[in-house]
Amino acid sequence: MRFARVVMFPLLFASLVAQAETPSKIGPSSVWQLPSQFMSAAHSACDPSSGSSSAFLDCLIGQMTKAGAPPDAVAFTRLLHKQSHGEFGIMTGFHEQGPVAFAWITYPLRANTNYGFLIVNGQPHIINVEDLKLLDEKNMKQSAQFHDLQNQFPKANLWPGDRSGQIWPNSQTGPNGGIQFSISYPLLNGCHACAHAGDAIFNWNFDASGKFLGTSFQGIIGPPLQ
Repeated sequence: MRFARVVMFPLLFASLVAQAETPSKIGPSSVWQLPSQFMSAAHSACDPSSGSSSAFLDCLIGQMTKAGAPPDAVAFTRLLHKQSHGEFGIMTGFHEQGPVAFAWITYPLRANTNYGFLIVNGQPHIINVEDLKLLDEKNMKQSAQFHDLQNQFPKANLWPGDRSGQIWPNSQTGPNGGIQFSISYPLLNGCHACAHAGDAIFNWNFDASGKFLGTSFQGIIGPPLQ
């Protein structure tokens, strides 16, 4: 009996560790709408901590609680801060979509693109669709459409899209009971304020359990007629 206890304890401990490391499911309770005066009040409280970026962001997250954010919203912002290596983002929209879910994020500290879009509750637990390294860019650049586009816009490249919640991804059934989301990305001619050369469409592919299988280039809409 004594031997059995010694053998079982490490197994039980490993199981508890695995449970602790498994992220909890993200849900609509993490949504919070920023009060209009939140950032000005937060800057007043936190700017004295700006000598340390980590202290500044910790202060901002603390101000969420003071402003009435629910605990799940604060917990999500902390999770996103850790997962994104320092971004301060607040979930402002949520929608269940099959084995995964959509989360719309507001990043109030960004200079240009203040909105983001995540696919959550799959594998990985959080996927940022604006992580352009995940896109099937190789096949896009090898396509005849892209080569034709470069004749008019030689510096055309992928940029993050409009994720304000006004444009939703199209969804369709994928192979073997999986699901696909079609998401568009602007092609800009070299800079954020440069000419809009068109939009590239990519499918984000998931299996039936929500495991991310990668992206696939679908085509280009545009360029606009001159």
